[in-house]
Amino acid sequence: MNNSPFSATEWNRIALQQQGLIQPALSLPALVQQLGYVQIDSINVVERAHHHVLHSRLSSYRPAMLEQAVQQAEVFEYWAHAAAYLPMADYRFSLYRKQQLKQGDKHWHQPDTGLMQQVLARITAEGPLKAADFGDDSRSRGSWWDWKPAKKALEQLFMHGDVMVKYRDNFHKVYDLTERVLPAQVNCDVPDDTAFARYLISRFLQAHGFGSVAQIGYLRKNSKTLLQPVLDQMCEQGETGSFTRQNKTYYFATKLSVPSPISNRVWLLNPFDNLLIQRDRIKQWFAFDYQIEVYVPAEKRRYGYYSLAVLWADSFAGRVDVKADRASKTLLLQRLTLEPAAYDSAGNVVSDFLAAFEHAVAGYARFNGCERWKLVACNDRKLKQHYRRLQVVS
Repeated sequence: MNNSPFSATEWNRIALQQQGLIQPALSLPALVQQLGYVQIDSINVVERAHHHVLHSRLSSYRPAMLEQAVQQAEVFEYWAHAAAYLPMADYRFSLYRKQQLKQGDKHWHQPDTGLMQQVLARITAEGPLKAADFGDDSRSRGSWWDWKPAKKALEQLFMHGDVMVKYRDNFHKVYDLTERVLPAQVNCDVPDDTAFARYLISRFLQAHGFGSVAQIGYLRKNSKTLLQPVLDQMCEQGETGSFTRQNKTYYFATKLSVPSPISNRVWLLNPFDNLLIQRDRIKQWFAFDYQIEVYVPAEKRRYGYYSLAVLWADSFAGRVDVKADRASKTLLLQRLTLEPAAYDSAGNVVSDFLAAFEHAVAGYARFNGCERWKLVACNDRKLKQHYRRLQVVS
């Protein structure tokens, strides 16, 4: 690596440290603040993604804690690179996108201003409402592009900032006027381009330690034009440093420290985990070619519908497709695929890894309300036979 202050292994440890995986979080709001956002996803073959991401970093976490944080206005819902929970302290930076949308930028649908005014009038008069409260016109046929008019209007009002999600009822958004949800002391000054660029840079480096311009501006339009001059200025002023690797420039916060080698621990990371969501970055730095196969036709899947990444210390040692059989309270490991990092030089699965993996699976099973776990399939025949004999119960 050219002009880098740390080795590749040290950078990876830094990334894990900044992601809140090594040091336990002090609280849920502090964790969301550290990560910058937590992506929301509706898939529920196991506990939903946003809950899993928080559980991976806060062992005492329970879903009710997030609901409480929303109701106490410590976090709020809006759009990051996808639908997400964000720290309330960052609310003003959501206004940058809201202003763009009000000035004509398109999110998903063409706004129907007349219907939006009608929907807003009902919420103003009646209080918090969800899409189902608007009758047949708001019922979805199951896909976001099939949304009925009132639901589209609600989402446009949400994206424009006129309403916020006050809470969720069985995962359905319940909307209220922003002025009735937002705490009075929250800063509502709309940031200019420079302030917004600094926000994106500082939040990314806080959460990941280092990144390229493309990574910092992930899935944001015209991000390089916005970010590059501010990054150059921050480097000149000593706020950030930079180094090159494989002909790519990376930027980093200047006050980083390298954590000690990580002890024998396994994390089962969600497909939408903040560490994993930029697949190219994980491939480049951790040599782990990871893809979520939810959107891949069943016959073309290699690892399974909902495969968690298996992180062992600072290396990815495999992936495991999971499903909670809630009727029998059994966590099914439908397919465990181990990577070379899980093996010793003689080709045997490392016993320390196996012990840490079992501990992680047991904890994840409990988090999903399961009393036991069962390995169904594995790419290591000996390991599959081993677990079949044990009939593992956590």
